[in-house]
Amino acid sequence: MDISNRKAYFEYSILQKYTAGIVLTGTEIKSIREGKASFNDSYCLLFNGELFLRSLHIAEYKQGSIYNHNPTRERKLLLRKAEIKKLESKMKEKGYTIVPLKIFIASNGYAKVEIGLAKGKKLHDKRESIKERETTREIKRKYGL
Repeated sequence: MDISNRKAYFEYSILQKYTAGIVLTGTEIKSIREGKASFNDSYCLLFNGELFLRSLHIAEYKQGSIYNHNPTRERKLLLRKAEIKKLESKMKEKGYTIVPLKIFIASNGYAKVEIGLAKGKKLHDKRESIKERETTREIKRKYGL
């Protein structure tokens, strides 16, 4: 089960990708396995040498009762220190940001988040993305690929 952030690929040009673990509660992992997560306006931020994921909406688990979680709470991401330092140095440069790209369940059963070091696209870059997407769609439609 992959939950992807398609808007991130449209808004940003992704320069580098990382796979990070995510600290979750029991009801959160159950909701993710059901595919009930949304990336609306979510982003990553560095604080005291740690990486956090903000405003990722994970819906409450139906059978969660009193043990349910806060749907938009801040979640800690797990990366190696060297990777965090690389990201930290890039974040100090102007225009770079860290965006979540997708959530998936790894083969070992843990939930993972793919994050990307990104740079915001300008309006003309977005137009190019739209044009490219439409031409590939036309080619697929025409040749049945």
